[in-house]
Amino acid sequence: MAKLRHIAVTVPDLEAAARFYENTFGMARQMQSDIAILLSDGTVSLAILKFRTDEQAGDERGKDFHGLHHMGFVVDDIDAMSRQIEANGGRYHMRLPDSAEGATEIKFYDPNGVVFDIVTADYATNAWGAKVSD
Repeated sequence: MAKLRHIAVTVPDLEAAARFYENTFGMARQMQSDIAILLSDGTVSLAILKFRTDEQAGDERGKDFHGLHHMGFVVDDIDAMSRQIEANGGRYHMRLPDSAEGATEIKFYDPNGVVFDIVTADYATNAWGAKVSD
C-alpha cells in the first residue's frame, strides 16, 4: 500500500511561493531549510524547492528548472514496492544517500518520465519531523 506524501515544485523565489500557498490556500509551514520550505494542508505536503546547484537538483533538469519536480509516496515495504514499480513499467532513477534516520528516498521514473520517490513511514516521520497520516 502507498500513500501520497508530498508534491514538490521548484521555484525561483522560496519565500514568495510559500507566502502564495499560505495566503491563498491556508497551508501551514512545517519546516524550512536554505533550499526548501515544506507546507501542509494537514493531509498532503507541498515541498517548495530552490536548488542552488545542479548537483542538488539531482538530475538532468538542473537548478534552473521551475515547475513540478516530483511527487513522493510513503510505502510499507521499499523492496516490494520497488519490484512492483518496475513490473508495471517504472524505472529506477536514483537513491539519495542514507541519512542518520536510515534509508532515504529512492527515486523512479513512471512510464511517462514523471519523477517520483518512495520512502517508509518511519523515514518520512523522522526526516520531516511530522507524523504521516494514515
